[in-house]
Amino acid sequence: MKKRMGVILFALLLLIGCNDNNIKRNKELEEDVKSFIIMVSDDSDSELHLSGIVDFNWDKAFLITPYTSQEEIEKQVGVKLKDISNISLRDDIYLLIFINNDKVVQYAEINRLQTTFSLSDQEYLTPSNDSIYIER
Repeated sequence: MKKRMGVILFALLLLIGCNDNNIKRNKELEEDVKSFIIMVSDDSDSELHLSGIVDFNWDKAFLITPYTSQEEIEKQVGVKLKDISNISLRDDIYLLIFINNDKVVQYAEINRLQTTFSLSDQEYLTPSNDSIYIER
């Protein structure tokens, strides 16, 4: 009985430890990006370098556009990931997902603020190539 209970407890702890809900939403980063966007004049373009505002380890960052489906997010990011922000139903945000060692480590909901974001022709960002292009 004790062995069975130990196996069940171990399985529960394993499931809880692997839960996507443990991914940190970086609200400080969201505010930093919002402040940068507000400083960009209307009808102009600008470039945001993540190295100036990201203070954690990451290998890749993916910019997920509004209305992206669950399947497309997983295909783009390359890991199984729950749609943590319901972006498949939203047009008011972009989702910025950070990967380190093939695991999602943090994400940020980037408010559009009448802005279009792009990575130019890149699939994802890296610490050495970290520019998000902003068009207002």
